[in-house]
Amino acid sequence: MIETKELKAATASHQVAVVDDHTFLREGMRQFIDSLPNFHCVWTASDAGEALKQLEQQVPDVMLVDITLPGRSGLELIKDVHALYPKVPILVLSMHEETLYAQRAIRAGAKGYLMKSADYESFERALRKVVTGKLWLSEEVADTILEAFTSGTAPRNSDGLDTLTDREFEVFQLMGEGRSSLQIADAMNISPKTVDVHRANIRAKLKLEDGAAVTRYAIRWGESKRLSAVAQVKT
Repeated sequence: MIETKELKAATASHQVAVVDDHTFLREGMRQFIDSLPNFHCVWTASDAGEALKQLEQQVPDVMLVDITLPGRSGLELIKDVHALYPKVPILVLSMHEETLYAQRAIRAGAKGYLMKSADYESFERALRKVVTGKLWLSEEVADTILEAFTSGTAPRNSDGLDTLTDREFEVFQLMGEGRSSLQIADAMNISPKTVDVHRANIRAKLKLEDGAAVTRYAIRWGESKRLSAVAQVKT
């Protein structure tokens, strides 16, 4: 007997919500989730505001959230969801390298982090693990976080970026892409004045001499991450 979409929705044991600003990826994830036994995508959202409104109507068993969203970032959304619906596990699906955001995502309340370049098998395994409340990370990042917890210290890195808040790090990353304060303000849905405050805080925390030095550092850092990503693809 062929199971209809309506019947599957009624009998699925795990209801999933997807938050991603790209329509093609969002719908692709919906179709893939609906193809998995015991899973059904109950709603999708393109930004944090829409996701919070959807949550008021229906709370899923697990959420898939992109880090990069228009306006309020995925990290801020994760914090909101974790505070309002602490029992809902969140799996981050992102194009950003795991080492950049995984620790921040876990601190915000997520249960897992998976690159969008991962294969379908990894996606399914991560989803099935996170929906049970367990953690999903690469072995390397998981070891780093475990070491930090057992030693009682926060995970740190040598470039000092761990001292930045999530919003400051987001500004820094956009600076690394060569964006101006106006472009950053538009992307983050904040005022240019707020961007300038974040830039000043970044300069102070990284102990750089002026704004130009912050921009140069961000661009060099961004380029090194892009080259690293290309090298990983080639290998």
